[in-house]
Amino acid sequence: MWSSSPSGWFSPALVQFLLHFLLLVFPYSAQTRNSALQSQVNGSIPAVFVFGDSTVDSGNNNYIKTIIKSNFPPYGKDFPNHIPTGRFTNGKLATDFLVSYVGIKDYIPPYLDPTLSLDELKTGVCFASAATGFDPLTAQISDGVIPIQKQLRYFKEYKSRMEVYIGKDKTKSLISESVFIISAGTNDFILNYYGPPIRSQAYTISTYQDFILQLVQQFIQGILKLGARKIAVMGLPPIGCVPGVITLYSNNALTHRGCIDWLSSVARDYNRLLQNKLTGMQTHGTKIIYGDIYKPIEDMVNKPQLYGELIVVPFLTLLFT
Repeated sequence: MWSSSPSGWFSPALVQFLLHFLLLVFPYSAQTRNSALQSQVNGSIPAVFVFGDSTVDSGNNNYIKTIIKSNFPPYGKDFPNHIPTGRFTNGKLATDFLVSYVGIKDYIPPYLDPTLSLDELKTGVCFASAATGFDPLTAQISDGVIPIQKQLRYFKEYKSRMEVYIGKDKTKSLISESVFIISAGTNDFILNYYGPPIRSQAYTISTYQDFILQLVQQFIQGILKLGARKIAVMGLPPIGCVPGVITLYSNNALTHRGCIDWLSSVARDYNRLLQNKLTGMQTHGTKIIYGDIYKPIEDMVNKPQLYGELIVVPFLTLLFT
């Protein structure tokens, strides 16, 4: 279903990429297609670990002091029992569909949920926090959400807990065979660089892109050091098509709701640089794959009639996360 929430229209594109990611990680014959792929990956992926922003946050912001939350209606209206779980969408996230598809569990839980059992933790969790970014300043601007660097520290803590629970060797095997999803960066530009005049006074847009890419590299190196081997890194969506961006930057937001192309061009340039960065980070025994979210979302924006009913929720148009 189409949604005016950025996370809402992000999910179908991310689901599409994650299936493509599975094809790259688990090659299959052209004749077998989806059913054989699903059968092949069931049991082959012991866990999924998720890092990033609201596009993949399954509820961690519920457990921290911030106003950036979504644990209230109309969020969750299409989730089982119509419960707002803290996901910034009407139902499941793309990462929920992924863990269900590969037969791990129905939903990816937030790491900060204090009720999670060690068995639940063992099959993967989400460390993401809505409104965050790779730049630590982005989390500060966004009312103290979880910086991605702290998400990495949470994963290190997770690893230590698993080593106590199942032993170091089994934990090493668990992490090396698991899938890691990273989805962040949009807020670094929308909320940070084009927000308060802090980064924009210190960096040109080109040098800021390079700065973010250095932080992306550092983060990936961090999870590689902790044992990750299968990593998917999402690119940026067409950020000029985010409803709140159109409201702020359009010459007449009431009558002209077209995308702001100069902002989307920032995402295109960043995505090109990100692909080059990830290619240069490939090493023997690892798979680091770029996730193209830009093109499918652009197609959804230009051809919404192909993707279901258009639902407009006015107050959501101010959400950037």
